[in-house]
Amino acid sequence: MHWIELWKAIILGMVEGLTEFAPVSSTGHMIIVDDLWLKSTEFLGKYAANTFKVVIQLGSILAAVVVFKDRFLDLLGVRGRHPGGHPRLTLIHVIIGLLPAGVLGVLFEDYIDEHLFSTKTVLIGLVLGALLMIAADKFAKKAARTQTVDQITYKQAFFVGLMQCLSLWPGFSRSGSTISGGVLVGMSHRAAADFTFIMAVPIMAGASGLSLLKNWQYVTAADIPFFIAGFFSAFVFALLAIRFFLELINRIRLVPFAVYRIVLAVVIYFLYF
Repeated sequence: MHWIELWKAIILGMVEGLTEFAPVSSTGHMIIVDDLWLKSTEFLGKYAANTFKVVIQLGSILAAVVVFKDRFLDLLGVRGRHPGGHPRLTLIHVIIGLLPAGVLGVLFEDYIDEHLFSTKTVLIGLVLGALLMIAADKFAKKAARTQTVDQITYKQAFFVGLMQCLSLWPGFSRSGSTISGGVLVGMSHRAAADFTFIMAVPIMAGASGLSLLKNWQYVTAADIPFFIAGFFSAFVFALLAIRFFLELINRIRLVPFAVYRIVLAVVIYFLYF
């Protein structure tokens, strides 16, 4: 594989890592950057390129595991952070939040892969997701009753899981959908973000594993360096982005990200359509 193609993998990994945990849609950004500039389908083929966009999310997953390692140890019962027991956030909360999008993702994975990985569909998702985020901030309670992730109820977890279904449309954004959902049911922006990032690990791992199993035959040995470069790039940049975003979200909330999404969609539309 040519070194220029490796640089393309690093750039796509950087885009994935910087945007995966911000409510701007990492998949949407990768599709836009790839379709309009890098064009990985020309040397990987359509299915291998789509698989790459999913698989490099494993780098971002690893970054989330590093940042939330104590929380995951708590959830797995390895150790408890609270005296006399485990934290109130349990695996049941996480499973409840994962089920809706997990079921729909399995049922419609082929359709999404075949029909929704395009710049046009991403632009639609960017705008609709931005409107949801604006609505969430507008109708959010001024004093959120759920300030930390340990105060989340099963009902809130399920509603956030339902909202996560919207992120199956590329461009909508997993974190944008789930943080908006959490805010709408009384969670603070930070609590909603923490829950979003914790849920992201199993659902992204599952999506990446499913895509690999179904499309591995399209990935050749020559493609492996491209995948590895993208993975490590996504890990490094996601590690930086998660810590920055968690400090930022309670201060600026969702509207600035929504404005960015709308401006990006308008610019891309007028430049390329």
